[in-house]
Amino acid sequence: MAFLNYSPNVKNELDALEHKLGQLVRLSQRLRSENHQLRQALAEIESKHRQCDDKITAAKTRLQKLLVQLPEDS
Repeated sequence: MAFLNYSPNVKNELDALEHKLGQLVRLSQRLRSENHQLRQALAEIESKHRQCDDKITAAKTRLQKLLVQLPEDS
């Protein structure tokens, strides 16, 4: 960065601030990417969870139908 007529202390502070800002931008980009990946993984897990719930419901319905068909013990 070009600093015009700044004292060495101000220039050093501005350099440090520029460096910290660059770190913050990189961290923000990394976290956005990680957040996107986590959202995708969560969506996939939620979909699998719904599929499992559907299978459990279907199995429960089949079992209930079978139980109705069993003869009662006297």
